[in-house]
Amino acid sequence: MPRTVDEILQHADELAARFEDYEPDPADELDPGAVALLRAAIQERSEAERHVLDAIKAARETGMSWAAIGLFVGTSGEAARQRYGNKVA
Repeated sequence: MPRTVDEILQHADELAARFEDYEPDPADELDPGAVALLRAAIQERSEAERHVLDAIKAARETGMSWAAIGLFVGTSGEAARQRYGNKVA
């Protein structure tokens, strides 16, 4: 880490040269279409998870057991309780 003014200036020059000499590698570029699809999918998954939480909260409020909820979400009742219990309480 530079400590003196001269070292700081030299370091700044080195960084500037690295920036000016930088050539992006096309292999590192992200496809905008793929990025947009991923973002949309993540948002859809987030919205779906909110709907699941709302449904589980409504089910618990009507007295549905964790075992029954587990059947719907594809787990055991205990796994459903562990995953969603503190989120819907």
